[in-house]
Amino acid sequence: MRKRKLIRLVHNAGAGLQLSQHLHWDGPEMFEHACKLGCEGIVSKRVGSRYVSGRTSHWVKVKNPAAPAVRREAEEDWGKQRWRRRGR
Repeated sequence: MRKRKLIRLVHNAGAGLQLSQHLHWDGPEMFEHACKLGCEGIVSKRVGSRYVSGRTSHWVKVKNPAAPAVRREAEEDWGKQRWRRRGR
């Protein structure tokens, strides 16, 4: 039921959002393929855990450090850290 609702919501969201099919796959292997495709990373739910709202340890996000968006994010964070150190 949740997946059907999500499909309806994402259907008209535009090109920047993509809904993946439900996959049961080895996490490291999935991450390797996502990196080869140039994806920003993967988000996985622990098998058997329930869906709940809010942040939880049941979801794992792994970022591809070679993806342009992730590199930009790291550069921006680095700049913030550098600025904080100078301001002390």
